[in-house]
Amino acid sequence: MTVKPEFINPFVTAAAEVLRAEAGAEVSRGGLTLHNSGKTTRDVTTLISLVGDVEGVVLYCMDEPMCLGLISQMMGEECTEFDEMAQSGVGELGNVMSGRAAMKLSELGLEAQISPPTLIVGRGASVSTLSFQRLVVPLETQFGTMETHLALRQK
Repeated sequence: MTVKPEFINPFVTAAAEVLRAEAGAEVSRGGLTLHNSGKTTRDVTTLISLVGDVEGVVLYCMDEPMCLGLISQMMGEECTEFDEMAQSGVGELGNVMSGRAAMKLSELGLEAQISPPTLIVGRGASVSTLSFQRLVVPLETQFGTMETHLALRQK
């Protein structure tokens, strides 16, 4: 099952808006790919589940240096360790991006409720999206690349 095109823009647009607003990031979108592996691709993955008219999961995947750069910019002080504060900040970033995307879906007449964020630390962790293929949209910033994995379908 592939992700419907109308599900892509709310998440990509919301993520770019939040990265710009919260961290002053310059954001450009890379090419779309399909990801069939159940393994995480970066050091840190924020997982958000959706239920409602749109169901599935969204994964925001970043390397640790990007996380530290974003959190440092957001807090206004250098963050050098991926400690509890940094983890909380990255989880909240995923929460805000998904919340804004859910609002954009609502504007299209599609209701979706999001779960609290789950943080997966470690590259290569196994995350099964079952029969959902994951569409991957990379967002390039001066802090690094954040991959947005969308495994969504309409209920």
